[in-house]
Amino acid sequence: MRTRNLALSSVAACTALLGVVGTAAAADSGSTPAPSASAQHGAGDGSRALCKRAPKIDKRLTKALHRLQGNAGVRGSVARLEKRVAKAKAAGHNEVETFLSHKLTHRKSLIPTLQQRQKDLAKVASWCRTQHHTASS
Repeated sequence: MRTRNLALSSVAACTALLGVVGTAAAADSGSTPAPSASAQHGAGDGSRALCKRAPKIDKRLTKALHRLQGNAGVRGSVARLEKRVAKAKAAGHNEVETFLSHKLTHRKSLIPTLQQRQKDLAKVASWCRTQHHTASS
């Protein structure tokens, strides 16, 4: 036990020492780093990639909203989950009802979030078209 503690404290001391030495060496170098490739080719905010992926993202958002807003026959829909909650309540399965009710609350909260993302993405796609990036949605 004592040997293990000694070894651990030695490793910690070495790590701390190397951290201080590394920081001091970096401060002494004084040279400014070269700009990264992303800074040379754009703003570095991922706008080109986002513009390129905007149509696919829009399709995914539309598909998710369609599923959530579907009728009781659609897997993953709010209506289907409401039906399951009602069945659990009628059967007297209180724990199952509670679990499904919380799941239903979360699923309902997804709809406005995804709708807002869809609106935001439409604005991004419009911006991409003005910047001559690829966004065909």
